[in-house]
Amino acid sequence: MASSFTWRDGERTIRFGAGVIDEAVETLGGEGYALLTTERAAAMAPGVVAGAGAVHTIGAGRVDDLAGDLLGAVARERIVALGGGRVIDTAKSLAAASGGTQVAMAVPTTLSGAEMTRIHRRARGGDQRAPTVRPRVVVNDPALSASQPVAELAASALNAFSHAAEGPCTPLANPVATLAAQDGARLLARSLRAEPDRGGLALGALLAGYVIDSTGYGLHHVLAQTLVRLAGASHGAANAVLLFHTIGALAWRFPEHIGALGTAVGGDPADVAARMCELTGATRLRDIGVDRGALAECAEAASERPELDLTPPRADRAELLALYEGAW
Repeated sequence: MASSFTWRDGERTIRFGAGVIDEAVETLGGEGYALLTTERAAAMAPGVVAGAGAVHTIGAGRVDDLAGDLLGAVARERIVALGGGRVIDTAKSLAAASGGTQVAMAVPTTLSGAEMTRIHRRARGGDQRAPTVRPRVVVNDPALSASQPVAELAASALNAFSHAAEGPCTPLANPVATLAAQDGARLLARSLRAEPDRGGLALGALLAGYVIDSTGYGLHHVLAQTLVRLAGASHGAANAVLLFHTIGALAWRFPEHIGALGTAVGGDPADVAARMCELTGATRLRDIGVDRGALAECAEAASERPELDLTPPRADRAELLALYEGAW
């Protein structure tokens, strides 16, 4: 496992390593922040909860709605998210809606990578043109970020693997992000097993999150996000099941990039994704509760997403539907 480190990257500071949760309150700027969290996450980091000036429990739902419900209720300058991607994205959405008077900070409890990106939906009722934001401080302790049970951890790891797979394929790709993608994918592939290397998974997901923040995303993420929004799939499960299929769609578009990814992970990336997906216990969309009747609507909605332009040639409705049906 990697040693602990502090990474100062522009306006943000990332503290990573085993045991860094013990110094989280100090790293987050001291006590008195507004904390967004869940019951599961709060139980894992009681010190972070104790340091909060106000605690808001985040339930299920869409980030734009969750953030919209909290507009005006989260008044402190620092908004700390202790939780997974939904919780962190809600904190980012609130910080963005504040117009710069509030900052988001994150203590992740999954491998979502949300703590590393400025990708999030805007709060319902807020300025829909406000610039998106990324957390100003990240405290990533593998004991929390890679803490899920193996099946859920595998789905979260595949979401991270998809960041590494798709990021180098967009026009925004750059040498630094591509190197991070290859090393992140290597760590994720070798660390996910029946007895996982949770430190390796945490670092791999952090690197992969850096990639997607730098490069944006296209075909794979459009398909997965649309399933979550319209078909009721969970975020990690949608990414996990689709990745075997979408890597193939990326491979004929970007054979050099997917070939380099294969070299990094020591095999065909699609096969590696399939092996990782087996640990989730669900390898088909039907296994995660997606109704076949919803696929056409999802393909139609996905075909309208502008992000498809980032993985040219732009996928049309027929290709998107074929990918959904192949995964069903």
